[in-house]
Amino acid sequence: MNKLKVVHYINQFYAGIGGEDKADYMPELREGAIGPGTAFAAGYGEQAEITHTIVCGDSYFNEHTEEAVKTILAIIHLCKPDLFLAGPAFNAGRYGVACATICDAVRQVYDIPVLTGMYKENPGADMYKDMLLITATGGSAASMREAIAKMIPLSLKLARGDAIGASAEEGYLPNGVRVNFFEKERGSKRAVDMLLKKMAGKDFETEYPMPDYDRVPPNPAVIDLSKAKIALVTSGGIVPKGNPDHIESSSASKYGEYSIEGLRGLSADTHETAHGGYDPLYANQDANRVLPVDIMREFEAQGLIGKLHNTYYATVGNGTAVKSAKAYAAEFSQKLRADGVEAVILTST
Repeated sequence: MNKLKVVHYINQFYAGIGGEDKADYMPELREGAIGPGTAFAAGYGEQAEITHTIVCGDSYFNEHTEEAVKTILAIIHLCKPDLFLAGPAFNAGRYGVACATICDAVRQVYDIPVLTGMYKENPGADMYKDMLLITATGGSAASMREAIAKMIPLSLKLARGDAIGASAEEGYLPNGVRVNFFEKERGSKRAVDMLLKKMAGKDFETEYPMPDYDRVPPNPAVIDLSKAKIALVTSGGIVPKGNPDHIESSSASKYGEYSIEGLRGLSADTHETAHGGYDPLYANQDANRVLPVDIMREFEAQGLIGKLHNTYYATVGNGTAVKSAKAYAAEFSQKLRADGVEAVILTST
């Protein structure tokens, strides 16, 4: 039996080209497996071969999506693979969006089986999980081995046209399609096992997860905005040019505190976004789109608000743990109160 031909898509980081400084790397075709592709190749053994690897920078793909997709599709036409792999992207937002976008394009144009992998909170997963099979991974590359181990058997099934089981069996993100299957143990035993683990304080996984909504009671309305001091806070990652505090593009471990004193607005020369979960092009062109300093200064001049606070706080919400976000807010909210701030406008992406 002939080996299945596989083409693998990865970003500039996993190709060993560089990090953010090389994120504008244009699509490039390379022979064989590189980066995480070598682990895929080892796992496939005699069943499949990664004949080619396509490398593209995250910023280039997300800022020139139409051109990137067109170029990569032309490469796929030349390679004629039996299977197209992308990633895994874990919780890297731009990488995840690129992986899912190109997988969807390859699937639609060439009707080739495709598979990618990423963390459930990756924006790429949110955008495409109902259109593609996306293997569920951990939040970082620390789970690379486990991710590839799950992607290999599922990708082989896809390439061979085998029946695909339920998400709980195959390890892909739930996509709204229900598949009936028989569990190895009957429901009563599984329920008792979960109960015993819960009573013993051990980890267990429910078969029917319930949504967990954080209820935050609203504060009383500001009585007179024309006399109020208003602050800006953002999870959209707007930072001074160069990201001086090195806030991570995903799973941020910190927040930044920055002065806007004397600024009538933000510009491409002074500010940019550090966020890795959305297309940064328009935010980098005009950061006021995410952190509206310009319009707030206008409101201040017109007397619609009393004063704009000259310090703003920023972090990246992409993949950042709720526990961390709460801790950041608890800390800087005390600073805001000490500075006489009466209300905050919190912007996202």
